Amino acid sequence: MTTLDIQIQGPVARVFLNRPEVRNAFNDGVIAELTDAFSRLGADPALRAIVLGGHGKAFCAGADLNWMRAMAGYSWEENRADAERLAAMLWAGHSCPLPVVGRVHGDCYAGGVGLAAICDVLVAAEGVHFCLSEARLGLLPATIGPYVVRALGEQASRRYFVTAERFDAATAKALGFVHEVVPEDALDARVDAIVATLVANGPAAVQACKRLVHDVAGMPITPELRADTARRIADIRASAEGREGVQAFLDKREPAWRA
Repeated sequence: MTTLDIQIQGPVARVFLNRPEVRNAFNDGVIAELTDAFSRLGADPALRAIVLGGHGKAFCAGADLNWMRAMAGYSWEENRADAERLAAMLWAGHSCPLPVVGRVHGDCYAGGVGLAAICDVLVAAEGVHFCLSEARLGLLPATIGPYVVRALGEQASRRYFVTAERFDAATAKALGFVHEVVPEDALDARVDAIVATLVANGPAAVQACKRLVHDVAGMPITPELRADTARRIADIRASAEGREGVQAFLDKREPAWRA
């Protein structure tokens, strides 16, 4: 890895964007390495959670200027291929079976907002500013749009997509985009506490819960959906992990996965 710093500590992988000299701005290298990291780490049976953050003064400032200069001369076909690589990276993070905890500090702009939007739990430091700045450049946040609209909400997206205004961490929390806002010197401790909570839960159950939210969000409650959810709970109740968890609760002991 040349653009990422990946640290694995027990069941937790910490993935840091590692281009502090450009405030962790995206380029094709970052996109390729993040795609690989989400796919590879998500398939590791020893891991239980991923923390996503950035080194330096910012989480992610959007697109790298040199990369943007190169893209200025792209044909339509080259632009589409480039956008499809970004789309594949976002999908790899969104569909990663492990829960992803976002650790956001400093600026979080444009594509960085998309990266934050694919996180399952998002913790931001006080003083963070978010901005969907694409319209200022005559562009639009198309590739990140499906994830941002789901995480930020339709009404807020209607405003911030078209105005390209900055909004702070407190606003992001009020809109439901950010789950928690803490002082910057408490950011790591709060992220670690959330990770510890995740790791204490049943590993298969956590992954099944993540899939459940993805699959049922926005869906009409049809007979087919009701049947599907009944099948899911039956599957996990009958699984070895489900049986162990319930029995441990009844026996007033720790389940095997915590040992």
